[in-house]
Amino acid sequence: MKIERNPFRDYTAESALFVRRALVAFLVILVLSGILITNLYHLQIVRFEDYRTRSNENRIKLVPIAPSRGIIYDRNGTPLALNRTIYQLQLMPEKVNNLKATLQALRPVVDLTDDDITNFEKERKRSRRFVSIPVKTALNEAQVARFAVNQFRFPGVEVKGYQRRYYPYGSALTHVIGYVSKINDRDIERLDKDGKLANYAATRDIGKLGIERYYENTLHGKTGYEEVEVNNRGKVIRQLHEQPPSAGQDVYLTLNLNLQRYIEQLLVGSRAAVVVSDPHTGSILAMVSNPSYDANLFVDGISNKDYQGLLNDPNRPLINRATQGLYPPASTVKPYIAVSALSAGVITKNTVVFDPGWWQLPGSEKRFRDWKKWGHGRLNVTKALEESADTFFYQVAYDMGIDRLSTWLTKFGYGQYTGIDLSEERSGLMPTREWKLKRYKKPWYQGDTIPVGIGQGYWTATPIQMSKALNTLINDGNVKTPHLLQSTRVNGVLVPFRQEDSPQIGDIHSGFWEIAKDGMYGVANRQNGTARHYFADTPYPAAAKSGTAQVFGYETYNAHKLAEHLRDHKLMTAFAPYNNPTVSVAIILENGGAGPAVGTITRQILDHILLGDNNTQLPNEAPLPPGVEGD
Repeated sequence: MKIERNPFRDYTAESALFVRRALVAFLVILVLSGILITNLYHLQIVRFEDYRTRSNENRIKLVPIAPSRGIIYDRNGTPLALNRTIYQLQLMPEKVNNLKATLQALRPVVDLTDDDITNFEKERKRSRRFVSIPVKTALNEAQVARFAVNQFRFPGVEVKGYQRRYYPYGSALTHVIGYVSKINDRDIERLDKDGKLANYAATRDIGKLGIERYYENTLHGKTGYEEVEVNNRGKVIRQLHEQPPSAGQDVYLTLNLNLQRYIEQLLVGSRAAVVVSDPHTGSILAMVSNPSYDANLFVDGISNKDYQGLLNDPNRPLINRATQGLYPPASTVKPYIAVSALSAGVITKNTVVFDPGWWQLPGSEKRFRDWKKWGHGRLNVTKALEESADTFFYQVAYDMGIDRLSTWLTKFGYGQYTGIDLSEERSGLMPTREWKLKRYKKPWYQGDTIPVGIGQGYWTATPIQMSKALNTLINDGNVKTPHLLQSTRVNGVLVPFRQEDSPQIGDIHSGFWEIAKDGMYGVANRQNGTARHYFADTPYPAAAKSGTAQVFGYETYNAHKLAEHLRDHKLMTAFAPYNNPTVSVAIILENGGAGPAVGTITRQILDHILLGDNNTQLPNEAPLPPGVEGD
């Protein structure tokens, strides 16, 4: 059939339009193809390394490996803090379909408790995705066995072994060793700020107190990594590479465990603190704060009930009394005030003061009484120390003034941190004019200075400060920083602790140090010495200084008529042997303690160290009147 051409259509124009449209379509296809090729080039050539890395990250995972924490030993190599392998049940929420139902189903299998579930939820809130979270720690053999039989019911749940810190001596040494516990948000923030967070990727615990905290960087070690290939379900197929972790360094302390435990037995029932040290090195041989608590309670997270019990205990077991307890240092400071006054030229070794039993502030009717109400008579500095005559030191304080007193006693370490390797320390207070004006908005009066002369008034100190000041006296003004670290094990080799250069206060050749020490010798050995009955018949010569810190003011003190918490604190500092001291002791019994007198305990400690005596029998002596310094 013949098709007739339509005389009204412009076939030439239509043909040209078709060609133009085809050309446009071709150009569009060409442009799109160019874009596609450009993108392919960008993806496969330009960004090849980037996308290959991302692909590998989906297929290859870096699994952190926790390092083994260093062991803490005493000076004789007895482990004080070690690691035990514990089995825990852990769960990865992303692999569990019904988390709530799974937790409930686990209750009878592993004896899961409400506290366990609460702790799990807390951990889950601060954990990253695709990280296993502990559900129950410290599984016993029966619980592990029951879960093994039922494991097929719990995808995403598994039992894994881990190392848990263990303190074999319980409450002994807690205030020194401290403890580790779970890393919390504040720890994470601090680690991130210090650039150390990556090193804790596989670690669940961190040092919270004591040596565990102070030497955290030494004890923790370096995290290792395992490079593994996983499938699309996150299951490990094979290990590609492993960078093993570096274990933390072992730490050896200056402490003697046997001495520490012996002193703890002496202090049973008392609120007390004792610091025993080597005066020539500053090494701490024992540091006891009583009462204490079991550090193991905190390792896996203490229950709220147990924590509230410790927090609300009126005996305050959470406080390290040796470094945080603040007490008036009382008459234990008289030897240091004597050295200060001699050095400042306020007195000489021949200065004599008559003591009628009181001292009156010039221009005032205010009288400051001596503990011996009938007085000590004529006193020089040595006799004033032997008999702990308050009146003599009232006069010394008045003549020196608070400015010189505070300057000199600050040199002995009062009002300052001692530098001991523990973070839990308070600086105490060495009062000054500026401090009172800032604290009370009142000027310093002469009457404020007088009680400072016998370690009272606004003055407060810690037992570790008393120990440091005593060692400074023993060393004729050479200041030794107290320390607990003896050595660390680095690559199998013990590296000893090195003491920094010791500063010198006063004139080592002045003879003033010997005068003060001779006064302390008289306290323990001469007829009128306030502690002579405690050190009678010792086979070694000792020196001591007792002190009584007033808690409650009565014109006539009678401990039997006062509530226990209002009774005076009893203090003593001592060292032996006198001619070549190898040990110094600083002790405080809050409210007089609940057992033997402070002098008895001091003698027992020295006998234990120097004679190996565990059962010191002191000679029978009539007790001194209440309020006497020797009590």
